[in-house]
Amino acid sequence: MLNFLAVFDGYKLSESTIDYAIQITKTSKAHLVGVFLDEFIYRSYYADEVVTTNKNYDAGMKDLDEKDKKKRDEAVLIFQKACVKSGISFSIHRNKSIALHELKHESMFADLILIDKYETFTKHKEKPPTRFIKELLSDVQCPVLVVPNTFKLVDKIVLLYDGAPSSAYAIKIFSYLFGNLQGLPVEVYTVKEEAKANLHLPDNKLMREFIKRHFPKATYTVSKGNAEEQIKGHLRNHKENELVVLGACQRSELSRYFKTSMADILIRELDMPLFIAH
Repeated sequence: MLNFLAVFDGYKLSESTIDYAIQITKTSKAHLVGVFLDEFIYRSYYADEVVTTNKNYDAGMKDLDEKDKKKRDEAVLIFQKACVKSGISFSIHRNKSIALHELKHESMFADLILIDKYETFTKHKEKPPTRFIKELLSDVQCPVLVVPNTFKLVDKIVLLYDGAPSSAYAIKIFSYLFGNLQGLPVEVYTVKEEAKANLHLPDNKLMREFIKRHFPKATYTVSKGNAEEQIKGHLRNHKENELVVLGACQRSELSRYFKTSMADILIRELDMPLFIAH
């Protein structure tokens, strides 16, 4: 049985993560773990404000900590009820240490992580991809499904393929985890940036043979032009609620600073679930 992790901030529960996790878990007949990163230093309030505005700040902080605990407990209960109602196999982990370190460690023992693209595990809002998501993707030990904060039932799969080992690997891992996901339509999409390039897939024969074994009814589209613009335009022009599969290379923080990855671009620009594998 596959082991999927759905990751949550108990103060800002992502209901779309619950919905996507249940859909994917049901389809794969997997086990779902609700991972609540209850980092001990992360509070929903500013401690320094309590100290400076409250004479009896110890009592004030104790009261606020109790309210924080209640809110986190309520989030766990919402997840639990949703899983029971759906009839899936599930369990719950509540990790109180440093959120990012805990999640990276758990990823060693997971087949997939599902997480909302807006998760920060801080009080601050950030535009996606958030710093937390970037740091997770840089050194995670399993594929990650980054989901939008509004749930839509997936009705098509798009496999981004550019001939690089990372893109082929992502497609391979997706097929191992999900097979031909509920018989949904599958499209292999490739962009060639050279003006004189032909419209064949890179390693055309080998790739088509592989796809035929895993997604026998897949269609193929090859475009020319700038990869970033072509991919964004192609996906935006579709009416289907697509799940996009793409590869990513593990990179250092310095490397990410100098060059934005395609994963970062699609997380920022598009509102659809992205399956990302190193």
